[in-house]
This record gives sequence, structure tokens and C-alpha cells, in this order.
Amino acid sequence: MSQQKNIEALQSAAEFVLKEAKRLGASAAEAGVSHSQGLSVTVRQGDVETLEHNNDTGLAVTVYFGQSKASASSSDLRPDALTETVSRACSIAKHTQPDPYAGLADAALMATQIPDLSLYHPWALEADEAIAMAMQCEQAGRDFDQRISNSEGASISSHHGQRVYANSHGFSGQVKSSRHSISCTLIASDSEGMQRDYWYDVARDASDLSSAVQVGQTAAQHTLRRLDAKEITTGQYPVIFAAEIASSLFGQLIAAIRGSAQYRQSSFLLDHLGRQIFPEFIHIHEQPHLLKGLGSAAFDGEGVATQARDIVVDGVLQGYVLDSYSARKLNMQTTANAGGVHNLTIDTGDLDFAGLLKEMDRGVIVTETMGMGSNIVTGDYSQGAAGFWVEDGQIQYPIDEFTIAGRLPDMFMGIQAIANDVDLRGNTRTGSVWIDRMTVAGQG
Repeated sequence: MSQQKNIEALQSAAEFVLKEAKRLGASAAEAGVSHSQGLSVTVRQGDVETLEHNNDTGLAVTVYFGQSKASASSSDLRPDALTETVSRACSIAKHTQPDPYAGLADAALMATQIPDLSLYHPWALEADEAIAMAMQCEQAGRDFDQRISNSEGASISSHHGQRVYANSHGFSGQVKSSRHSISCTLIASDSEGMQRDYWYDVARDASDLSSAVQVGQTAAQHTLRRLDAKEITTGQYPVIFAAEIASSLFGQLIAAIRGSAQYRQSSFLLDHLGRQIFPEFIHIHEQPHLLKGLGSAAFDGEGVATQARDIVVDGVLQGYVLDSYSARKLNMQTTANAGGVHNLTIDTGDLDFAGLLKEMDRGVIVTETMGMGSNIVTGDYSQGAAGFWVEDGQIQYPIDEFTIAGRLPDMFMGIQAIANDVDLRGNTRTGSVWIDRMTVAGQG
């Protein structure tokens, strides 16, 4: 089926269920219909470990009878199946307690223009090509150095699809998107033991990916640099979160300012709107319309038009992250974040990573964290970690088996600088983050 006919089929299914919901007495309804297909390959030690094709279709419909709400879903788009799905949702809704905050997003907020954000770049990748590329990636890593003793495999993934969202306001929007990735995980050994590390790349357009050889060799470099790890003495040290994991810090921020955390009063940043939560040089904002951005979207999961907006300016919290339900609970307006934030961007300073190390002089770089050690209610933070010890502004040796701990409010206010080594491989775009002081628990 051609892409155009595919979109038309999704559009037709969405329109069908909305009409059916209306016929059955629903006062409002919304539907999301999607089709995706793709290929994933993993090789390990020169053999194919997994080869998966997917071709998935799904529909979810939500109906409202006044402010009673219910949802149902189906993977079958035939008319009889759609009729049954809508009927099931309507039957449930009639027995659901009304919720005064339930309902579609306001009609006036629906997107009226849907720009082409260059999100759709399907990759005509055959299974044999994907296998060859994955093997090339793994082999490049294994050949890089004789200390690379084993592999946990290399993977190639390519997916693309279409989605239509429509509701009874008359809004209907379609999105075509693609996502491709390549990754490699290796094991290095020496007389002191073994270490494991990895590297990957991801992009909307396969032509923007690093080559298979580059990914394999970078995975090897990251693995080798962890050999001969030493212990660290417990103490208070400056800490740099490397760019590839620094996004997790700002994930804690988003979790704390999400509307659901606010109205449930389960956030360490409860009622912090307009208050200083970062140093004055920190600017955090959304850029939903970046071309090829992994978090780009013209409208959110409720059809609300997205727009660039500030979340933190001069260190001061400007707004929460709201969908229409949480916005109504807080007597506010949705921020077009049904489904999450869009290309969360943390502005950087002029320092590159080497400059950041020089400024810090002595402390810890964290390149990996383990476990789920943050509490959004209290702001307590504790994670197992691995990384490097820095002395005289230079990396001296790897360190592992330590724990970093602090309180998120103190960590946020303790940010000294953000390097310009921005990692673009996700929905949060940040460089390495230097925090003035954390408790680092080692072996002694």
C-alpha cells in the first residue's frame, strides 16, 4: 500500500469512529490511528542473533458522555471491528463516574497549520544490508584493539510510520515520522579484569547517522578507557555529568513540574512557579519545530498547537508541563505537552568539555548511572555510578563502584557551567553539566 493510501486509510478509520461515537450518543470523542513498520537486526560475535520485522496497526478511541470518559483500542481497522471498539468504549463510559476536569482540549487551541518538520525519511534497508552493516560495526569495534575481548553485539534498527489524530472539534492532523539507529556494546579485558561499554547513534534520516565503523570504534574507545579502574575515597567532590547522561538531570526537572505531580502535590518543586530554582545563567526552553528533531511536533497528543516556549529564564521557573486535564485541575491552560516535552533545550556556555575539566580542576566525571535512585516528592537523589577522576584539569584514571548522592534542589542551584558538547541524540539537548558539590561514596 502506498504511503498516501495508508494515510487515507488511517484518516478514514478515525472519521468512522468519531461518527460512530456521535451516533451512539457521545458528546465528544477523539481517536488516534497509527501504522508503523520496520526492521531490527542484532548480531553477536559474527552471527545473527535476532532479526525482526514489524508491521503494526492500532487505533485508540476515547469517548465522553458529558464528563464521563472511557477508552478502547483495536488493531483491526475493518468497519465491524471499529464499530465494536466504539461500542465498547461507550458502554464503559455510561458506567464511569463523571470527572469535572475530563474532556477534549479547548477547540480554540487546536493546531490550524501543520508545518513540514522533515520528520519522515524512510530507509529502504533490506535485511541482508542491515546484517552486513551490523557485522561491520561489531567487527570495527573488535578489531580496534586486542584488549577488546568480547562483544555483546551490534544492532541496526529502522522504523517509520504514519499517525492520524482527530477529534470531534473537527480537528484532524497527520504525522509521518521515521527513526533509525545503530549501536554496539563491547567488553575489554586486561590483567585487572573486564569492563563493558557501548556507543550508539540515532536520527530521523539515516544519512545523518554516524557510519557503522565509527560507531564500532567509538564503542571500543569508550570500553577501553574504563580499564584499570580504581576506587575513590568517600567525600564531597565537584561532579560533571557527561553530556550523554546529563539529560537525566533535566528529566528530573520535567517530572517535578509535570501537571500531574503538581496537582497531586507530589513534587519537590510544588508551587515553585516564579521562583529561582537554577543559577541566573540557566535558560531552559522547548523548540518543537526543529527540522528533523527527535522531539519535534506541530501538535501534541490532544491536537493542541505546539510553540517555542521558555520553561526556565534567568534560573526562574516560568511554567509547568501541562496537558488539558492537569491544566484544568490547576486552573491553568495546557502548554501543549500531552505526550511530553518537545526538544527540551538547555542553553550552553562557551566552554568545551576540555575547558570544563580545566575550570573544575579536581573532581569526578560521571559517564554512567545505575538504578532508580531519585525521589521526585522529596528531591532526594542517589545513584550508583561509573566515570573518571579528574586532577589538575585532566582525566587521571577511571573509577567505578561508587555512589553519587545529593538533593535535587541543591544540585540544580549548584550548577557551575554547562559545556557546549551538546548531545543531540534525544529529546533533551544539553552539554555536560558541572555541579559544585555532591557526596561521592566509594570504598573508604
